[in-house]
Amino acid sequence: MRIDGEQESTNVDDRRGMSTGKGLAIGGGAIGIIFLILKLLMGGNSEGNDPFNQQLSLPGTTTEMTAEEKAADDERAHFVKVVLRYTEDVWDNLFAKQGKQYVHPTLVLFRGQVESACGYASAASGPFYCPGDQQLYIDLSFYQELKDRFQSPGDFAMAYVVAHEVGHHIQKLLGTADKMERIRQQVSKEEYNKYSVMLELQADFYAGVWANHAQEMKNVLDPGDIDEALNAANAIGDDRLQKEAQGYVVPESFTHGTSAQRMFWFKKGFKTGDMRQGDTFNDPSLQ
Repeated sequence: MRIDGEQESTNVDDRRGMSTGKGLAIGGGAIGIIFLILKLLMGGNSEGNDPFNQQLSLPGTTTEMTAEEKAADDERAHFVKVVLRYTEDVWDNLFAKQGKQYVHPTLVLFRGQVESACGYASAASGPFYCPGDQQLYIDLSFYQELKDRFQSPGDFAMAYVVAHEVGHHIQKLLGTADKMERIRQQVSKEEYNKYSVMLELQADFYAGVWANHAQEMKNVLDPGDIDEALNAANAIGDDRLQKEAQGYVVPESFTHGTSAQRMFWFKKGFKTGDMRQGDTFNDPSLQ
């Protein structure tokens, strides 16, 4: 992905030098799904879990980084700040075309663990969006997790992750996230999981829409970038993660969608660039 000479977003709260030892909230990211699966296998209570705030106690330890590791972390921070700026440019333009104003989210960079309006979270949760404070939270170690654990190397794999979380912010601005919260209070856990999948797949679709317009506006893509995003989407599908964690899949427990579904909706967003074609909630195949 081309970022040379591009400006960083100024909507960044860098907390990488801060730490907290309180309880942690797990939710939103791919690694969080793995911990949730393990929690359920150990007899944890899944009732009332919010996909943005699934409580699970984990040890909160942060090791001191070497100078080389810090330099690499700073390079990744620069990258995600530029990607966030790209998302701002695209969504500013798309919202303006609809006669609306795009309210920029804040990106919180943290290391180890962090406090949000959705609770406490650790790096183990993966990147997540909190609708309560309209902020994206990323521990940059997830960049390495994509490469090592999920076999999804490449900078655009991380750009896809950022764009997906921004997709949740779009849902907040459009009222979809609030509607989902009301639904969650009215239906069973199993029924709500279906809506959660639709929500996550729509965020994947919005990530694809963003990639389409970022390329059109700024020519940001290198050859292979879209394949990197699709590889990442494939790696963090519910079916694949459950298979890795427990050896079998439980479709009624899916909350983010299968690998095939995640790739399909990102690809559809990228090919069409049309927000109107991302109504996952009325797709018969997801009912």
